Amino acid sequence: MQNRSSLYLGLMSGTSLDAIDVALCERNEDGFVQVAGTAIDLDPKLRQQLLNICNEKHSSLHQIGEVDHLFAAACAQAINHLLSQEGINPSTVTAVGSHGQTIYHSPDTEIAFTQQIGDANVIAAQTQIPCVADFRRMDMAYGGQGAPLVPAFHQALFAEHEQQRVILNIGGIANISVLNGTEHAFGYDTGPGNMLMDAWINLHHQQIYDKDAWFAKSGQINQTLLNQLLADPYFTLPAPKSTGREKFNLTWLTEQIADQNYPAQDVQRTLLEFTAITIAEQIKQQSQACDVYVCGGGALNPLLMLRLDALLVGHQVQTTEALAINPMYVEAVAFAWLAEQRILERKVPLKAVTGATRDTILGCVYLP
Repeated sequence: MQNRSSLYLGLMSGTSLDAIDVALCERNEDGFVQVAGTAIDLDPKLRQQLLNICNEKHSSLHQIGEVDHLFAAACAQAINHLLSQEGINPSTVTAVGSHGQTIYHSPDTEIAFTQQIGDANVIAAQTQIPCVADFRRMDMAYGGQGAPLVPAFHQALFAEHEQQRVILNIGGIANISVLNGTEHAFGYDTGPGNMLMDAWINLHHQQIYDKDAWFAKSGQINQTLLNQLLADPYFTLPAPKSTGREKFNLTWLTEQIADQNYPAQDVQRTLLEFTAITIAEQIKQQSQACDVYVCGGGALNPLLMLRLDALLVGHQVQTTEALAINPMYVEAVAFAWLAEQRILERKVPLKAVTGATRDTILGCVYLP
């Protein structure tokens, strides 16, 4: 790892399972900045294979091993595409930070564990760039939730001296980072982000997400269903806490609906309201009137953004574009930054977020 350059790559495929996001970043006089990016849609067959593994507790080892390789190869292809597009020689990139695809996250069971796939050996071999991966499990080894990891990155890049800010990431799951000046960030998963809305529109219209909230806009809020969704115990659990597809999925939703014949569009509108309320309530509990910066796919949902703005009275809600970072690439940039921290052997300050007994160096390095 001699002759380190200032270039890093970040890879992110979140719980929404819609695309592989790749961010090319540089450490320069302006800080840690994104210089290029691409989002490659997941091949529909691979996406379905990933969904099958995520949704089936009893997937075979053969299935998991095969998709582990296939997903890594897709990540490597996305990296090579971006570097070719930008005319960047792979040898000038210090490292790739790869989150991998979470297939199961279980931080609160007697034997806590988390599992991501996307073989970092394959990524390193097919890109010829060192790959940093497996970011979550060292935190869990020290008693932490292993998630969310991005608050430390948010603190490093977005904290404002003597001014509170909230960074809200709305992916499949939503999480908040509360930034209080120079103090360490505090944050956790608030609950579902796009995940349930995506699953419901996919079930009824075979679309990956509700573009411009057209489906939600066609429905009405069902107060009975909304109250039932809000009654889930997760929302009253104290932090630190994290969640995922294992908890909030289509099976969970259909159990809430039971045999009620609610119009599909009303369920979609209710899910959007449910998402907005659970996010807003947590932000109001953890912050005073302050700026809220939104990133992730939810930042592109106009109705969700309107509802958040209405619910967060006294807060100013805007996307991270206001902080000069594309809201669709914030998490990919975060994993490029986490790769830099690992290469520099820096501990990541996350114990206040995850509940770990100590801050640790996160990630393992795979050399090509």
